[in-house]
Amino acid sequence: MNIQARSKLNDTEKKHRTNPWLYPMEIGFFAGLFFCVLRWICYEMNFTKVLPGFLADNFFEQSFLRAGWGIVIGIASFIVFSIIAALLYKVALGKLRGPWAGIFYGLIWWAVIFAGIGPLLGITGWLNEIGWNTIFTEACIFTVWGVFIGYSIAFEFNDEASREPMTAKS
Repeated sequence: MNIQARSKLNDTEKKHRTNPWLYPMEIGFFAGLFFCVLRWICYEMNFTKVLPGFLADNFFEQSFLRAGWGIVIGIASFIVFSIIAALLYKVALGKLRGPWAGIFYGLIWWAVIFAGIGPLLGITGWLNEIGWNTIFTEACIFTVWGVFIGYSIAFEFNDEASREPMTAKS
């Protein structure tokens, strides 16, 4: 490799900087899309009693949220929620490494939604009413959702090995 090509390669590597606000929004979008579709599948298979569009429950009738466009609105509302959650993660926990922060982040969101404000607002039932299958299914989905958001952000902004030049020797 000649000197000019090596210089261009080093310039390109030095310019690689991830946008600290756009990246969490992208992660939140894909987390919301994937995990709400997963929640919908779990709902259709009767693993959970909570509608996929539970976040939009105060704005629409439940009969509408069970129909096709209601499912689309439910997915969209979970995507918006996930984008906001990913931005909050970046601000509050973005410097932490590893998956543990994401695990706890997902479980905290599950507790807030299913044991806190969700029953009070009427978007979820009380824990003693929704059943063990729903509790475990939603807790697992929110845990993996939190790991997806947390570990993706932690890996992108704390992984210095990926920023090493390609020509570096180990």
